[in-house]
Amino acid sequence: MWSLVLKNAFRQKVRMALTLIGLVVAITAFGLLRTIVDAWYAGAEGTSSARLVTRNAISLNFPLPLNYAERIRGIEGVSDISWANWFGGIYITERNFFPQFAVDPDSYFRLYPEYRIEEAQWKDFKLDRTGAVVGRKLARTYGWKVGGVVPLRGTIYPGVYNFTVRAIYDGIDKKTDESQFFLHWAYLNEQSKKIPGFPRDRVGVFVVAVDQPDRAAEIASRIDTRFINTSAETRSETEKAFQLGFVAMTEAILIAVQIVSVVIIAIILAVMANTVAMTARERTSEYATLQALGFTPRFVASLIVAESLTIALTGGLAGVALTFPVANAFADAVGTLFPIFEVSRTTVLLQCLSAAGVGILSALFPAMGVARLKIVDGLRHVA
Repeated sequence: MWSLVLKNAFRQKVRMALTLIGLVVAITAFGLLRTIVDAWYAGAEGTSSARLVTRNAISLNFPLPLNYAERIRGIEGVSDISWANWFGGIYITERNFFPQFAVDPDSYFRLYPEYRIEEAQWKDFKLDRTGAVVGRKLARTYGWKVGGVVPLRGTIYPGVYNFTVRAIYDGIDKKTDESQFFLHWAYLNEQSKKIPGFPRDRVGVFVVAVDQPDRAAEIASRIDTRFINTSAETRSETEKAFQLGFVAMTEAILIAVQIVSVVIIAIILAVMANTVAMTARERTSEYATLQALGFTPRFVASLIVAESLTIALTGGLAGVALTFPVANAFADAVGTLFPIFEVSRTTVLLQCLSAAGVGILSALFPAMGVARLKIVDGLRHVA
């Protein structure tokens, strides 16, 4: 049976080649789009349930007083606290975007054990107030080495700042963001004092560690209650919710990408269905002959389904294989826009299921038609 299926599937070589090309392109595009959606959510997926983020209740554009740190530390359930400011510098050109945070080294990296730094490099960073810690992916993207100088043109903080790369951190696993740039908060705070009218001793967010992750919502409420009716009220939420807040800003784009991925599968389904239908019409007399020889209508219909599945899975598997180099090329092209860009097992599974679904649905109506075919009508089709 399988010998017959393979011979029939590739009998019309040009038609099958074009159909396979369409399948490969569609499945590859579907996989790439799904990977883009996954990359958008990767920041939220890599967060910890034991960390909260506290910011100004109005907006991230409004800072919080540094002295809030000790008041938050005294709240029951809080085990540790740190803070960070967004720097927002430009490296050479605006296209070179990557996250830049001014942090308190000891407390911040204590809260993020997933960032691994060599002991010698860590000591060098702590001793150099203009030093920086950069992620492995970021360093690889721009060719930075330990000891090199990275000039950043400030947008929030006016002027040009020259930072020396003192350490390169590695992630504990593939879900860890290795595209961030960290500098000393104390140094940035000193520089802000030189800017007339610029707020001092202010932080963008507090990162709060909780002793019991299942009480995160309760502790977040306690923090916000502590600062209610103050000049700078707070909003505390889990780190994942904080990250998803940024994703929500581009939700319309994500929905559009997901719709396009489904439309691509629908288009190739139509192309594949047309190919299978044409093939079934051309071989009507052959199917009638098989039934005249004693083969059941069910067996003949199964030949059509098997042939369609063979074509669909061949193109689908080729598309899956092609997705990986295409995704790598795309990740290199966009640089640090997507810190984590990896084709997941779920995406591969969806690609395979989509290919199988296209194969089955394309053969459904032709197979039903052949199963109901009368031998006399089929043989008359020859004449």
